[in-house]
Amino acid sequence: MNSVLKVGLVVALALTLPGCKVFRSATGSCHKKQAYMAASSVPQLKIPPGLDVPDTTNALHVPDLKEPAPPPRKGKEPCLDEPPQYKVVKPVPPQA
Repeated sequence: MNSVLKVGLVVALALTLPGCKVFRSATGSCHKKQAYMAASSVPQLKIPPGLDVPDTTNALHVPDLKEPAPPPRKGKEPCLDEPPQYKVVKPVPPQA
């Protein structure tokens, strides 16, 4: 009985090792609207009179996008954080 329990435990652990990838839909999360997509800029900080202005020399500067944004990924296109499909193409032998 003890060995059956151990085998059952090993099988249960082996089934859980792949993680949540099994439960993720075929289309990745990049195809869904994300929270950051609704983000907007905020106005610059207004300092009341009599207070010191903070030092912003090391502030993060995000440049404006000067090129068009890439088109959104469609249906079965993989998300950018997923590796591409890997398939080895066998060379065609030269004909004599």
